[in-house]
Amino acid sequence: MNGLNESVVSEFMLLGLASSWETKVFLMLIFSLIYLGIILGNLFIVFLVIFDSHLHSPMYFLLANLSLIDVGLSSTTVPKMITDLLNEYKIISFQSCMTQICFIHIMGGVEMVLLIAMAFDRYTAICKPLRYLNIMNPKICVSFVIAGWVIGVIHAMSQFAFIINLPFCGPNKVDSFYCDFPRIIKLACTDGAKFEFIIAANSGFMSMGTFFLLILSYIFILVTVWKRSSGDLSKAFVTLSAHITVVVLFFTPCMFLYVWPFPTSSIDKYLFIVDFAITPVLNPAIYTLRNKDIKISIKRLSKWGHYVKFC
Repeated sequence: MNGLNESVVSEFMLLGLASSWETKVFLMLIFSLIYLGIILGNLFIVFLVIFDSHLHSPMYFLLANLSLIDVGLSSTTVPKMITDLLNEYKIISFQSCMTQICFIHIMGGVEMVLLIAMAFDRYTAICKPLRYLNIMNPKICVSFVIAGWVIGVIHAMSQFAFIINLPFCGPNKVDSFYCDFPRIIKLACTDGAKFEFIIAANSGFMSMGTFFLLILSYIFILVTVWKRSSGDLSKAFVTLSAHITVVVLFFTPCMFLYVWPFPTSSIDKYLFIVDFAITPVLNPAIYTLRNKDIKISIKRLSKWGHYVKFC
């Protein structure tokens, strides 16, 4: 931690998303509504899964954990982004910046593992339905979640260990609304080429590898169903469409930032709005509007609410 103490830079200035006052007010209102939707929508899913015994299954256990991670991931950046829209000087301390980076990568790593677990769950349910409950037993489900947190922490700390000791002695303007490794490395008073390679090798490989693994798994599921059902893919595709949508939305910004050469434009910060705000607010809608069990659970909850009201 000596690098932390020796750095001359004690804070960073975030340049944010917009310059005009009207645009800032508009974005503040929009993102405030989106963040409210993220909190209410995802916590509602968690509430349903916990209190409705009909949803005590592997798929919904993983979905509830995904919802919690979405709340955590968006909470690392969106609240500060909203408050910064009204501030002329968007300051974040060095310690807060490093903490934000760590939590972003920990949560991101957990989400990637959960998406893999959900793909495996769908593969087992569709391709091996008779063995589904034996394979996706509670122990396996909990192991997926624990593995996600372990991988997330290792993923974040393996990069953080290199970055924390970089000397920051001059520039402190970050052309974004949040801190992340690529932008911070650009500000270091040293040649950051090898550190850029480390980040690309770690985050880039993890993002691209997980994305292609998921896409291949969905293709394998569809091919298996196609062979078994004489070409009728409609039911399987409806089941997987929500998962595929989430995967594409989540991984596109990650691959753009970490797989491509380090960005020289500011387009990546707008892309990451998808990961921090759009995907977390869409997940509840995607999984509830297209899911019969969730719809039935909501109706059951509504009937129970009417019953309590009239009692």
